[in-house]
Amino acid sequence: MTARLVRRHERTRRRPPLRCALLAEQLAGTRSSEEPEGPGLPDEMPNARVQSADASAASLSAGLHRASARITPEARLAFARETYAIRRRRDRHLPGDLFGEPTWDILLDLYVATRENRPVPTTSACIGADVPPTTALRWLRILEARGLVEREEDGRDGRRTFVRLSAQGLAAMDDWLHVALATLDHAVGTLMRQPPPLAEAAE
Repeated sequence: MTARLVRRHERTRRRPPLRCALLAEQLAGTRSSEEPEGPGLPDEMPNARVQSADASAASLSAGLHRASARITPEARLAFARETYAIRRRRDRHLPGDLFGEPTWDILLDLYVATRENRPVPTTSACIGADVPPTTALRWLRILEARGLVEREEDGRDGRRTFVRLSAQGLAAMDDWLHVALATLDHAVGTLMRQPPPLAEAAE
């Protein structure tokens, strides 16, 4: 199983640049479709907008490709850990009962455990979901039915079962984490690398 997961993981690592390019095209297409078309504009104005949109798409695609190339498996794992931790820290600032997405917490928790080669008992997965056990078990069954999660018996204790991401679930999480991290790296990194405003620079 481990060798099969590694081979699947290696195949998914070669796909992110294509996914990022498709994401850039989608974003550029959405942006250009939202451009207002005022009446009575000169004929060259639509062409200018199209050229501007094409240039923006090319720039975004190139930026995402560069960001994607920098992402490593270790970066995806660190991003998954921090994404889970941020969701827990959110409760310090906002009422926790406003939010609820136990399946995402389960998937993040299991992803981290899988990449760290840690077995996760079903009871621990329920705790990681941060919801009542009955709710967590219901969502685990749904994830299992969707082919994203697998369960296995504990060979030493018949009363205990372990839960883990399936090959499909692991590949899906790798894909999402890679694209999300590349997008954040490009968008936020670009802002962070910009020079400060003149007023701040003068201080």
